[in-house]
Amino acid sequence: MADNAVEPIIRLTDIRKVYRTGDIDSQVLGGISLDIFPGEYVCIMGPSGCGKSTLLNVLGCLDQPTTGDYFLGGQNVAHLNDDELSSARNRNLGFIFQSYNLIQQLTVVENIAVPLYYGGKTDREMRQISEKLACQVGLDHRLNHRPNQLSGGQQQRVAIARALSNSPLVILADEATGNLDSKSGKEILDLFDDLNQQGKTLVFVTHDERMVERCTRVVRLRDGLLDRDEPGARSVARPKVAA
Repeated sequence: MADNAVEPIIRLTDIRKVYRTGDIDSQVLGGISLDIFPGEYVCIMGPSGCGKSTLLNVLGCLDQPTTGDYFLGGQNVAHLNDDELSSARNRNLGFIFQSYNLIQQLTVVENIAVPLYYGGKTDREMRQISEKLACQVGLDHRLNHRPNQLSGGQQQRVAIARALSNSPLVILADEATGNLDSKSGKEILDLFDDLNQQGKTLVFVTHDERMVERCTRVVRLRDGLLDRDEPGARSVARPKVAA
């Protein structure tokens, strides 16, 4: 290994995804190879139908590639079975969705704790972690509120805290400000900036060109292929890759 070399936290090698409908094959991803390193803030962008959502599903271990290799934290997760994928997902990934995906019957603290139920934590530990994260995202005054008692921006803050609860290697966000007004959207993006500056690795799928001003790297897709891989406005020097 080279001096100061860093292993990519995500490594995709010739990832292809083909969907079959009857006798017709539709290739959505045509061979994506990509490394993402610890601490990067990567925006995946491109026109509708370019493969962004499919790539996000592969990155999130929600779908498997047809061919190719996907190393997440050093483990090849491309062809795991469903139980193994679920374990890898809960251990390594935090998700933030455009529609929040909160459980309406649960409080803020209980929603944040959902990923922790699968990690062997005690009720007291889950409560402590959830309350700390709620305070971190500015919801210390809403701990026992339910989603229907929160604004859209507050619900997204719950989703961000939930994504952080299992200390993931990577946070994946899908159009995370798409349902928010401009003020709430800016507050959420400022929170993402803070998380990245704390060292969190973020992968953000978006149509919003304004994200280029915030991220460290922009990956553009077109027709299921990697079209461009370029620095964002906050770009930093890429680390040396481990041999």
